[in-house]
Amino acid sequence: MTQLGMAIDMERCYGCRACMEACKVENSTPRGAFWMHVFRFEEGEHPNTEQTNMPRPCQHCSEPSCAAACPTSARFKREEDGIVLTDYDRCIGCRYCEIGCPYGVNYAQFQHPEDGQYGYGHSESGGDDTFGSGSLADALGDDNADGGKPPWHDPIHDQGVEPRGTKMSGPQPEGVMSKCTMCVHRQDNEERGQQGTTACQQTCPVDAIKFGDMEDPGSEPRQHLREKSSSSTFKLLEDRGTEPNIVYIGDEPSDDARTIEGADTFKDPEEAIEIENNPPETRSTDVEVNQ
Repeated sequence: MTQLGMAIDMERCYGCRACMEACKVENSTPRGAFWMHVFRFEEGEHPNTEQTNMPRPCQHCSEPSCAAACPTSARFKREEDGIVLTDYDRCIGCRYCEIGCPYGVNYAQFQHPEDGQYGYGHSESGGDDTFGSGSLADALGDDNADGGKPPWHDPIHDQGVEPRGTKMSGPQPEGVMSKCTMCVHRQDNEERGQQGTTACQQTCPVDAIKFGDMEDPGSEPRQHLREKSSSSTFKLLEDRGTEPNIVYIGDEPSDDARTIEGADTFKDPEEAIEIENNPPETRSTDVEVNQ
């Protein structure tokens, strides 16, 4: 039996957050939603402090508590490869999955997907520097007025995902939950030649994310774990009985570790829109030195 998962090497990760950006671009997630988040922890007292970086996708648990909490079976584990998915057609947005999950990886969509995208749906000129000036209709063009897609939307996410043949990847409709899918659209489509990869794993500049079958001794994550056998390893909240399939290489943050920036910082899309419209002023770099 195949069980897709990851070995994430915290001894390599230096917190660049390229994986977070790659995930957003790949999955067209809306403002405030980060299916991949890189936690930054600080331990010790100044000046003797150490910082740890810990990428955290969905753990794709073998015993997913989110699926157990879902009243409509919208959240379920796919038997063929162990990926935990959300059936957007069945999800009623009750957020029980968010309550049932101990990892904080679930995101609710309160807006139409178009309005939720960066640069769209909040002002005449918002996002001009990113998407180009003009309306969404201008971006689509006359030739694609009926069948075109906005520039932030990859049509591959409109394809049904097995075993149900319904929409389960990319930006979710309004009132629906979403989370990391381990790039299921890549795993299910041979034409693009991206099977066996995820956007975060492929983009990581230091090769800290290893993705593959955790049941296969020859897979990349299992090989890397053997290579780093002298290092400590751990799984997140393993005592909850969820059997997560993300293995971390490195020292687990202690109970005294302080989170520098939490995953909830930009979880509110309205707050993200406000920050986008009114970015904070650039901090002064002038330093006064007493002579």
